[in-house]
Parts: sequence; structure tokens; C-alpha cells
Amino acid sequence: MSTIKQADLIQSIADAFQFISYYHPVDYIRALGEAYEREQSPAAKDAIAQILTNSRMSAEGHRPICQDTGIALVFLKVGMNVRWDATMSVQEMVDEGVRRAYLDKDNPLRASVLADPAGKRRSTKDNTPAVVHYEIVPGDHVEVICAAKGGGSEAKAKFAMLNPSDDLVEWVLKTVPTMGAGWCPPGILGIGIGGTPEKAMLLAKESIMAPVDIHELKARGAKTRAEELRLELFEKVNALGIGAQGLGGLTTVLDVKVLDYPTHAANLPVALIPNCAATRHVHFELDGSGPAKLQPPNLGDWPAVTWTPDTKSATAVNLDTLTKAEVASWKPGQKLLLSGRMLTGRDAAHKRIADMLAKGEPLPVDFTNRVIYYVGPVDPVRDEVVGPAGPTTATRMDKFTRMMLEKTGLISMIGKSERGPVAIEAIKDNKSAYLMAVGGAAYLVAKAIKSAKVVGFADLGMEAIYEFNVKDMPVTVAVDSSGTSVHESGPKEWRAKIGKIPVVTA
Repeated sequence: MSTIKQADLIQSIADAFQFISYYHPVDYIRALGEAYEREQSPAAKDAIAQILTNSRMSAEGHRPICQDTGIALVFLKVGMNVRWDATMSVQEMVDEGVRRAYLDKDNPLRASVLADPAGKRRSTKDNTPAVVHYEIVPGDHVEVICAAKGGGSEAKAKFAMLNPSDDLVEWVLKTVPTMGAGWCPPGILGIGIGGTPEKAMLLAKESIMAPVDIHELKARGAKTRAEELRLELFEKVNALGIGAQGLGGLTTVLDVKVLDYPTHAANLPVALIPNCAATRHVHFELDGSGPAKLQPPNLGDWPAVTWTPDTKSATAVNLDTLTKAEVASWKPGQKLLLSGRMLTGRDAAHKRIADMLAKGEPLPVDFTNRVIYYVGPVDPVRDEVVGPAGPTTATRMDKFTRMMLEKTGLISMIGKSERGPVAIEAIKDNKSAYLMAVGGAAYLVAKAIKSAKVVGFADLGMEAIYEFNVKDMPVTVAVDSSGTSVHESGPKEWRAKIGKIPVVTA
């Protein structure tokens, strides 16, 4: 029998969430490095290079891999012989650990958790409460998995109650393309099969906590139906050609995980949950001897890949003199290096702008001939002007795009992943363009930001309107003024090149 002290669990949880904010799991980094070596798509290879460079910078600087430092997720397997020396509940202890991690002065993490989700949606300010899953198991210790799950990948979670005779693989291959690139591939797909709807979702989430080991599985061969599905889906999902950041390429997933559970004879529940380029989780045990000791990875585990601005082939753009005519001249897939002043804004800011325009109220900032960056940055520390500041999923702003282009004077936008039909039509009608920054490269992007100040809606915190002054910020023209989207053309091209799955034409 072992006794787990309250202080030890709290400290271990706090240390774990700090640890995973800046350290990728080494198995993920090695798999991503191998994908970089294999990749033949220039756009995808460049995106992976940015992610790998960002990862190493974060490990060295102890700053977040991604500006979305996630919702705190904790899996606990509590031994039946464990005793607790505690006055707080387990949930309260976990929450206190999360609170300490996210409010750490040396490396503050973005508090993205909102209370009253269907109402006022107000920040809890410390990223609590955590989502905790418990299991009581034989033994005298506590196994803990801490994960920080970003909202972009969580938003792409899928569930279906299939008929027993339905083809599960077919459902996955139809579903993955509908997820777009907002989950920041290349990542890991978790598949949960069986049980009940909530059990399938939990299986899918738990599955992506395991190490990347698909190549070991390929080498030894499948022994179960679940392993057969892993191998089949790994090959077929990559054959879709979606590629890094949805730009088209050879690697969409680094691994596919499958967990199953007995289910009712009339049912086939299936859940799919992706882990993104900011895959973050750590595993440890508590046996009563003190808090967990987490072993930092060796920087030699990172591949020798260093991304730097491509001043030869990328087009330099001065945001301070940018015109609508210049924006209209950009071509799909063109690489740009942005310098000068840009504005920022996400969901909350766009909603407030819409309300103010509807009431005829003046806006706090003039958007005429300006570019807006969809971002919610981490707070700065020490000599930083801003913390990690990677792009937000752009589709969330689709319904505001026409309003911004036609009523504010805005001429271009920056975000991550694809745009939907409503936004593309507005971009085309206004001869605008949408630029894509790499999701999962937040610390790297922040290094291009030379100054930052809040210029509107300060009460919105990280969702306020900032003005950034940037130097050589890398972006790609993802939708040009004619409405051509590289997130449509890229995957289609690479799916045809790979040639394992037929390309369906309209």
C-alpha cells in the first residue's frame, strides 16, 4: 500500500503541463523528421521544416510550441491499494496543478477555457477546470497522463453510429477530407470503435496518448483486427494526398491509433479524434515517494532541420504601402515575407465589429488597406514583445469575411487552414486574398514580430485587436483574388500523384 500526498500530485500536474507546453514527445519529433526526409511536395516540406524548427526553438527557450496551449486533459489510473494524504478531492488537486502551470510567471500559458459555454463564455483565467478521466485498477500506485489538447484539433472530432454492416474504413476515408486542415496535419488519428457513443469517443481520445509506433507495427505485422485497421488506414489516409497543413503531400498522418470495445449487436459506434502538429502529452507514475521526475529530451533527438526565411524565392511585401492592386496580383501558392504593421482579431473581435457596424458606431481602429491576422497570442515574458503567436483556424471567421472586406476597408487576411465557400466567394468578389501561416509554428512566427500593442477591445484579453510590427513573417497565398484555393488544388494534385485512391471530379 502506498500513500500519495496532496502536494506531490499537485506539483506533478503543474510540472507536467509546463513540460508539455515546450517539449514535443520524442517519438513524434522523430516521426516528423522522417516525414520531412520523405516529403516531395515543396509546400508541405517547407511547412514541416517550420514545425520542426519551431519545436526545437520551444524546447531550447522553454516557451509554448503553440499559442493554443490547450485544454488540460488528465487520465488517472488509481491503484486499488492507494491511500490519499489529502484534504482536497482529486479533481481539486488536478485543478490546482493546472492553475499553477498556466499562471507560471516564467512561462505563462494561454488561458483558453471558458465557463458558461452556452452563455456569456467568460474565461476562467487559469485554464481550469481540467477534464479528468478516472479508472480504478489493481495495484498500489497512480498512473497519470497529462495532455494539452488544442481547440483546432478538438473541433474536428467526429462520431458516427454506423450500421454493423457498414464499411468502417470507407467512413474514415470519407470523413477525413471533410475535416479540412484546421487540425494542423501532419498528426495522429485516434479511432475508437464499439461500446456506446461516449465510450467510443473516450477510446479515440485515449488512443492518441500512445507513442508513435506505426513503423514498428509494419515491421512485425498485425496480430489483431485493430492493428490491421491501423495499417490499412495509415496507408489509405496518407494516399488522400492532404499533406502537411492541407497543402498537398505524401504525409497527412504520422500514425493511426485504434482502440475497440465490445458493443451492442445492433450498433457500430465509431469515433475519430485527431492530434495536431502540437501533439503534447506526458506519462508518469506516483508511488508515494514524492512528485514525478520528468526527464527532458536530449536536443540531439531533433533532426538537423533549420527553417530560415527564403529571401530568394519568396516575395517581400511592405504592409505599410500595400494596395488592393498588389493583393489582387498575388498567385496561388506564392510565398510571401511580410514586413510592416498588421492588425489582429479573432472570433470575439469580429463579432463585436459586426455589432458596432450594425449600430452605426465607430470602430476603434481603421482597417482601410490593412491586413488582419487571426491570432490569440500568449502573454510575453522577459524581453519578448509578444509570446508565441501562431495562426487561428480561419474558417471560424468565414461568416464575417464579406462584412470585413466590404464595410471596413480590409484588403487581406492571414490564418491557418482552408477557407469555406462563403469566404472564398467574398474574397473573389472583392479581389482580395487569404494568406496562410503554418499552424504549429507559433514561437517561430513570434520571432518575426518586432513590436505589439493593443489598439482595440482590450477587455477581450488575448482576443483583443493588436497592432503587430513584423519583419519577414512567412505566409503562403492560400486563396487568390480569383478564388483559387491551394487547399483544394494541392491535395487533389497529390492524391492523383500518389495514385492509390481515385480522384473524384465534379
